[in-house]
Amino acid sequence: MATLERRLVEMLKAPVEALGHQLWGLEYIQAGKHSTLRLYIDNEKGIFIEDCAEASRQVSAVLDVEDPISTEYTLEVSSPGVDRPLFTAEQYQAYIGETVKVQLTMPVAGSRNLKGTVTGLDGQMLNLSVDGNELTVALDNIRKGNLIAKF
Repeated sequence: MATLERRLVEMLKAPVEALGHQLWGLEYIQAGKHSTLRLYIDNEKGIFIEDCAEASRQVSAVLDVEDPISTEYTLEVSSPGVDRPLFTAEQYQAYIGETVKVQLTMPVAGSRNLKGTVTGLDGQMLNLSVDGNELTVALDNIRKGNLIAKF
């Protein structure tokens, strides 16, 4: 996780938790002149549009005061959804036995995109079963990870 993203998590966790939600994670995406700050919030009862709107108002107030992003950006707040993004070791640990898709910074076994079953976590190393092969991936090598929903 980049330094700005870490700082944003630290800054925005408390206002989101004050509303009774968990800050599941966030993404800061720069695309030319336009950037997006996307927050994912969750709780045991599920997230509704009203929850996202209220979290957006609270987070916007904090961001307006703290001003951590110097360029223009769009703030988006949503639930993680069924193909929820995974950000932390604890989140990967909670989904042992489930299928995930990860995009890597550096290739593992010749690929930057892996889809497999989470078989374990050893510190900051994620164990995946990919097409019958056991692979180990450093969490800091994962650019993006998502749970693959079962239907």
